[in-house]
Amino acid sequence: MAVPKKKNSVSRKGLRRAGQHHKLYRKHPMACSNCGAHVMPHTVCGACGFYKGKVVVSVKANETEEAAQ
Repeated sequence: MAVPKKKNSVSRKGLRRAGQHHKLYRKHPMACSNCGAHVMPHTVCGACGFYKGKVVVSVKANETEEAAQ
C-alpha cells in the first residue's frame, strides 16, 4: 500500500487548496466582434445579441431610442 514518506507542510497544503479558487472567480471580459462591447467568453453579447458572428438573440431597443424615432 502506498504510504507518504514525509508529512506535507501546512503552507504546501494551503498552496494546493488555493489553486482551484482562481479558476472559479476569474473575470476576463472580451470585446464583442460585432459591436465592441465587453462580453464574457463563450456567451451571447447582451448589447447586440451576436455569438460567433451570428445573430442568436433578438435584442429589444431601448425605450428612449424608440421614442426618439
